[in-house]
Amino acid sequence: MCNACVIEHVKETMLSRRSLFMGAAASGAAAIAASAISARPAMAQASGKVVDLTYVFDEKFPTFDGAPGIAYEEAVNFDKSGYQLWKLTIVEHSGTHIDAPLHFSKDGMSVDQIPAESLICPLCVIDITAKARDDANAALEAEDVQAWVSANGEIPKGACIAMNSGWGAKVATPEFRNTPDGKFAFPGFGKSATDLLAEMGVAAIASDSLSLDPGNSPDFAVHNSWLPGGRYGIENLANVDQLPAKGATIFVGAPKHARGTGGPARILAMV
Repeated sequence: MCNACVIEHVKETMLSRRSLFMGAAASGAAAIAASAISARPAMAQASGKVVDLTYVFDEKFPTFDGAPGIAYEEAVNFDKSGYQLWKLTIVEHSGTHIDAPLHFSKDGMSVDQIPAESLICPLCVIDITAKARDDANAALEAEDVQAWVSANGEIPKGACIAMNSGWGAKVATPEFRNTPDGKFAFPGFGKSATDLLAEMGVAAIASDSLSLDPGNSPDFAVHNSWLPGGRYGIENLANVDQLPAKGATIFVGAPKHARGTGGPARILAMV
């Protein structure tokens, strides 16, 4: 399926699911915020080391549609005025950024409405680097979540689940986004995993690739199910390979502009 066809299909799907998710988003957000508050004791383990999980955002950073995600225009010149100022034009979903529920639901929660309690979370990192070496469109599935639980214990309610696919090593190359013939190719979450994580009361999922869904997804199944439930996602997370499987806390500096479907965010972890 061509890139344009995928985007058009998603538009149709979003509209058809509008009434289904309106109630779910409101109740889901309240439940996630409550889970995040109850999860506070799980975050009292950090040593104080801070890992920056945010890429530097400029005109060259890869974007989903291939167009620059940010543009600069000089608003005030230092030599003329003694200070300087840029006017920025930014595409919400570019750079290291957050996906709010409103991104894939007509009446979902906007980025400024995400409860602050759910932006500070216990962080669990699930490694699928072996899968991604063999398959550029590898998906983190329910079996990977179950294997993590077997090795590390229960996932705390209100947690953020980060995917480590090793894809960050490709960020400065065309392969971060697509194959040589122009087809999307990057790892993401599988719906079997996110359905299970939703049942566990997880607040957020985060990918170290361009999208929550794998590059070859025909319908953005994870976006269409995870976000309208009142949860949020993070894309283009940096330095995931520097994090332990458990024990870190993530701080999501989400933007707070009205009606936002998401936006570039400064994201940090304390390990």
